[in-house]
Amino acid sequence: MTQVAKALLVDDRRENLMALEAILQGLPVQSVAVESGEAALKQLLVDDFAVILLDAQMPDMDGFETASHIKRRERTRHVPIIFLTAADRDAQLALRGYAAGAVDYLTKPFDPWVLRAKVSVFVELWTKTRQLAAQSEMVRERDAQWRLLTDAVDEATTLLRNADDPEAHARAVALLEQARWGTTPD
Repeated sequence: MTQVAKALLVDDRRENLMALEAILQGLPVQSVAVESGEAALKQLLVDDFAVILLDAQMPDMDGFETASHIKRRERTRHVPIIFLTAADRDAQLALRGYAAGAVDYLTKPFDPWVLRAKVSVFVELWTKTRQLAAQSEMVRERDAQWRLLTDAVDEATTLLRNADDPEAHARAVALLEQARWGTTPD
């Protein structure tokens, strides 16, 4: 089953969320929009995300505090955060964003194509990470099967060395047949 990459969009203004959803339209990513830091933290308990687009300035819990909570959780600490803010290009805010764990900090108005390109990179990285994890699991399963097969062949070889014992010979043949067909010995 292929899992679709998701982008968490966090902004206290609905019109900004709608604009972000429109910018991401057509990318291989499902947008999940929430209107507060608290809602973002709750959503992160339910879903995995390829990237988070986070408004820096929100009432109650701002983006910096939200990011610090995200980065403290084991499950979410590696999710890339791109801060978006309408604030003037204040270097202190950008530094605060990077200190909170952001991978990027964009001030509005930003070029939508730049944002699309950045999100695309994180979606691709997320997808490749999932593919590598699936391949790694397949390798672990094959290694386990290989160990079972090797153990069965070793045991059958030992039994065949006692060729004068008909029971040992029959057991060795049974082991080899089971190994050949991928079943485990009794």
